[in-house]
Amino acid sequence: MTDLSRREQLYELIRANPFISQQELAEQLALSRSAVAGHIASLIRERKLLGRAYVLRNERTVLCIGAACLDRKLRPLAPLQMATSNPACAEESFGGVARNIAANLAQLGLPCSLLTALGDDTSGRALRAQAEAFGIGMEGSLQVNGIGSGTYTAVLDASGEMVVALADMAIFDQMTPGWIASRQPQRNSAGMVVADLNLPLESIAMLMADARASSVPLVVVAVSQPKMARLPKDLNGLSLLILNRGELETRTGRALPTEADVQAACHELQVDGVEDIIVTCGASGVYHTLDKALHWLPAHDARVIDVTGAGDAFSAAVCWSLLQDPGQLTLACQRGLKAASITLASPHTVSPELSADVLAAHLEE
Repeated sequence: MTDLSRREQLYELIRANPFISQQELAEQLALSRSAVAGHIASLIRERKLLGRAYVLRNERTVLCIGAACLDRKLRPLAPLQMATSNPACAEESFGGVARNIAANLAQLGLPCSLLTALGDDTSGRALRAQAEAFGIGMEGSLQVNGIGSGTYTAVLDASGEMVVALADMAIFDQMTPGWIASRQPQRNSAGMVVADLNLPLESIAMLMADARASSVPLVVVAVSQPKMARLPKDLNGLSLLILNRGELETRTGRALPTEADVQAACHELQVDGVEDIIVTCGASGVYHTLDKALHWLPAHDARVIDVTGAGDAFSAAVCWSLLQDPGQLTLACQRGLKAASITLASPHTVSPELSADVLAAHLEE
């Protein structure tokens, strides 16, 4: 038996059980421990194995990094009156940009994992259990004692549009560069990494530095205008940035009333290092970069029941599409707009009606 076939057999044993010991490998292949160690070292140099536990690269998995929190929605029973008490009904569900993206990816049938920070409280335990029930891998997420899990409270108007939202996301500041570095094997094994801007600026910068040194594409999804301060100036290593028009204005420090203004702002971001940009414009549609130009796609007509989660569904469908059809950003945005319209028409943050078949059927019509 040649060394090559021995190594192939060893690789298949590791693929079947990534936590198999070197002693077990030696016994099953009738090799010495030193020979097994040599084969493993060769596979690591060839990047067929990544890091400890012989983590295998899977081109079709997504690792989401960022917020998972308890969402509260308050909907008035009559037109809102400011500076006074309004009768309302309240709902609670699970949310957070990274968590919502992961849940939508799972709904689309794509293997995904989530790295987040959870408090040692009822909300944290429920968030973990619900994510795992979705099929989202939670291995490696951080549990923080003494800090409550994240919360997001949105006040909606009678039509379902958001009036204001308040977010307590202090726990995610615990996702430091050192903690991110400790999860490098998980990041290296993914086909794509998606991070939201609830992470500290230094952690986002570290993800970009790692992306520059690896072949794993990095997508960053903006969260809000205040959180744009967490996006580094140097964007080299960033494959795709998804943000809305207001967040783009915050980044550039000026109003962007025309398409030419948006195109100029996107060009500035590309000079800073990002490869591609998607700028969402609410019910109107989206812009996306196409080489050095800017392409516009109108939104779908949709009956709006609740806007919460529509943007995250868009981002998830874009990422899902880019894994199926790399480089096809227009197609990815078309699929994202369809996913957003499905979510807008649902009372759920993650619509149970969303599926890969629905997106494929829409594009065939």
